[in-house]
Amino acid sequence: MHGADPRLVLGLHRSRHHRDVLTAALELGVTALDTAAPYLGFRSHTVLAATAAYLLPKFTLSTKVGFFPGTEGAEHSLDPGRLRVAIEKAARELGREPDTVLLHNPERSLAGLSPAEGHTLLGGACSALADAARDGLCRDWGVACWDPRLISAVGVEGLPSPDVLMVRSGFLVGVDLLDAMAVLRDVWKAGETWGMSPFGGGPGKMWEEFDPRPFLCAHQGDLSRIQAAFRTAFHLPSAAAVAVGTDDPGHLAQLVEALGAEVDTAAVSQYLRALHSHRQN
Repeated sequence: MHGADPRLVLGLHRSRHHRDVLTAALELGVTALDTAAPYLGFRSHTVLAATAAYLLPKFTLSTKVGFFPGTEGAEHSLDPGRLRVAIEKAARELGREPDTVLLHNPERSLAGLSPAEGHTLLGGACSALADAARDGLCRDWGVACWDPRLISAVGVEGLPSPDVLMVRSGFLVGVDLLDAMAVLRDVWKAGETWGMSPFGGGPGKMWEEFDPRPFLCAHQGDLSRIQAAFRTAFHLPSAAAVAVGTDDPGHLAQLVEALGAEVDTAAVSQYLRALHSHRQN
């Protein structure tokens, strides 16, 4: 049994939600779960409660709201009333209040709106989540966004500051997005930053062609390229935790091992300078 390490979050996107994976996670010290209302065909919350109800109290649990079942698949909404109902439904389905509720990809509903319209719509949605936290439906609230540029375009000045800002992380995130994330985090005065999708949805051939191990300090053992990519993702951008999805306990164990590695922050800074220089040229 490993000691708990909140830096690694087990993400349930594309997961089969099997109990053995959750049990293995706890044995490895992974005590944070991240899911969302639409995962597993809008059944994630109920399946978790049915298959692993006795395990859930052992995890800190985050979920996301903003997508709803529609006649042609999932539809997105920032309507405050619908969000409040979704948060209440999540707690009922899970059999417990989630620790953190995140506004799921708000940029989906902001596209095409004027800055003033978007600001008002986003503000109402954020207030709904902040009110839910105030009313005890969750401990913290936040925003999970794939592309922060649309959020920055409508402006966050005067809106409630999220406890958590969850964004893409790792080498597959372009410099424009990294810069936009940094600005949004500072302007919004967000609390913690969480990373997600450090492998872009899967290992892929990227790591056969690119070796991120030089971004780790010397004498880090025989870590793999995937392990090095995951560990460095905590600095692209700087994040308190990174969510990774897997149904393979062996893969999860490798990621836990990678947490012990030390990142060469000077190498990361040099990499970012090179990205900015290339963009300017």
